[in-house]
Amino acid sequence: MEKGAKGNMWMVFAILSAVFAALTSIFAKIGIDGVPSNLATALRTVVVLAMAWVMVFITNQQGGIGAISSKSWLFLILSGLATGASWLCYYKAIQIGEVSKVVPIDKMSVVLTLILAFVFLHEKFTWQSGVGAVLITAGTLVMVL
Repeated sequence: MEKGAKGNMWMVFAILSAVFAALTSIFAKIGIDGVPSNLATALRTVVVLAMAWVMVFITNQQGGIGAISSKSWLFLILSGLATGASWLCYYKAIQIGEVSKVVPIDKMSVVLTLILAFVFLHEKFTWQSGVGAVLITAGTLVMVL
């Protein structure tokens, strides 16, 4: 287990991720007005792609491409396909629905991830995880009904 400030950096990045995800939803809802959802997703993806490659070069990590195993390639590609499908569905949902209802349903991915992590990654599923999953599910139902 990591000690010190570095050991808690995952939480800082997780909080920043939540903040940026919230901004993403608001900016997307405003920006998608009058734009086909698939086109909007493609445009967003180009920006994400450019930003990711800029970060790779800023951190000088481009040399690591050759060391990526075939297993990692496979699962990174599958992850990319899942991300693309998620984004396409998400953009269509926010285009035709209310962001305040779409986002809580989208965040049910937390509950699904807990279950999948338990089944496939053999991560611990504690009573706290179970209670949290039930509360997230209940909260989602309250928000969307």
